[in-house]
Amino acid sequence: MQPGPRHSGEMSQDSERERVHPTTVDADGLHGPALDPAARSSRRMYEGLSASAAGLELGISVAIGALFGAWLDGKLGTAPWLLIGCLILGVIAGFRGVLRAVARAERADRAERISNRRNPRSEGADRRG
Repeated sequence: MQPGPRHSGEMSQDSERERVHPTTVDADGLHGPALDPAARSSRRMYEGLSASAAGLELGISVAIGALFGAWLDGKLGTAPWLLIGCLILGVIAGFRGVLRAVARAERADRAERISNRRNPRSEGADRRG
């Protein structure tokens, strides 16, 4: 006579393991992903570099517009007109990039303020580190 089955009838071998939720839950009932202070710091550094690149983008777009306009003027013989037109287009493109960077920084700041309102303990941790 064969002994009975040694398993509990579950199909999964992991049925007895405790399930771990991917987000942390505080005693206050607040939940969300736990962010490491180093991750917060590197995110702020990235946002700062992104914002500082806006000035570079402005200068490069103006220079490219001016060079392209001067090159077209030399090819077509329309002296300063294409230079002026392409320079204006370069200025517009550069300011558009600056405005996008400012909007991106404002969105990040707003998201961080909302995050700090939901979890006030993370704000004190940011000031220390």
